[in-house]
Amino acid sequence: MTIQISNLHKQFGKNQVLKGIDLEIANSRIYAVLGPNGSGKTTLIKSILGMVIPDKGQIHVMERSIKKDWKYRKKIDYLPQIANFPPNIKVKELIHMIKDLRNSPSTEQELIELFGLKTYLNKKLSSLSGGTKQKVNIVLTFMFDTPLIILDEPTTGLDPKAMICLKELIHQEKARGKTILITSHIMQFVEEMADEILYLLEGNVYFKGSVGALMEQTGQTNFEHAIAAITTTGSHAKDS
Repeated sequence: MTIQISNLHKQFGKNQVLKGIDLEIANSRIYAVLGPNGSGKTTLIKSILGMVIPDKGQIHVMERSIKKDWKYRKKIDYLPQIANFPPNIKVKELIHMIKDLRNSPSTEQELIELFGLKTYLNKKLSSLSGGTKQKVNIVLTFMFDTPLIILDEPTTGLDPKAMICLKELIHQEKARGKTILITSHIMQFVEEMADEILYLLEGNVYFKGSVGALMEQTGQTNFEHAIAAITTTGSHAKDS
């Protein structure tokens, strides 16, 4: 298993965000982490990344507890929903800076070609459109070889060609044995990409299973309708 989570709890003030989550994330699969606002999905992801410290429970990444072990983060690449790049540096300077910080082999040249960023390398980040910044964000995320990739709203601002490139890239990484977690509000993208759906509701894993299993359980033939219906089924459905 790439990730094992047991009895995970997190509370902010009086708001109990995670309520005893148990979860296993297998190798070489694509998971879509879904749920309404306030469901706990962001807190769950940040707990895996070590950005939030749980009140209770255990998280294992690559069969090792992450507690007091920051080195596990070297095995994860993370694409944040909003990338706050320094505005006054050039694209190539940012890429070189991240390479120096990571000090690991990288494949940025292939990704720069794939997403058509060659003409932007000497431009300052403040001058780029939102879609181009997202392409830079994707390059920074995929240019290192790590077994776990977490993508928070990766399609934001992408044009159709870049969207196709992203899908192909994700499938290539999966074929190389990597595990990929995705959050997205684009249900067509989720339906096309995900091997499994992890649906969180009120701090619990409400559903875990394939797209087909979700539609079968809800009696829907449309994925978006199935997602809308899952919150009204009235019972948990783990490992469907």
